Amino acid sequence: MSRQLGQASLNMAVEGGDSWKFLGESQVRMIDEALSAVGDFGEVRLVVQKGRIRYVVIQKSHDALRWEAEAVGGTEP
Repeated sequence: MSRQLGQASLNMAVEGGDSWKFLGESQVRMIDEALSAVGDFGEVRLVVQKGRIRYVVIQKSHDALRWEAEAVGGTEP
């Protein structure tokens, strides 16, 4: 997955006076890091409580057609 919001764009949006309604710079970085962590397959969910991001849930998936036991840290029985 390519990064669609680069560092220059982030700096322009934050410093250029464009105020984001829900996200601060640290939250954008956190979401970007979560998207990087899921790899080729997975989900990133944002859990909101009282109008604020409370949790970021990262679910990593593996392609069953290319499965390797070591992919999730286990060994074959």
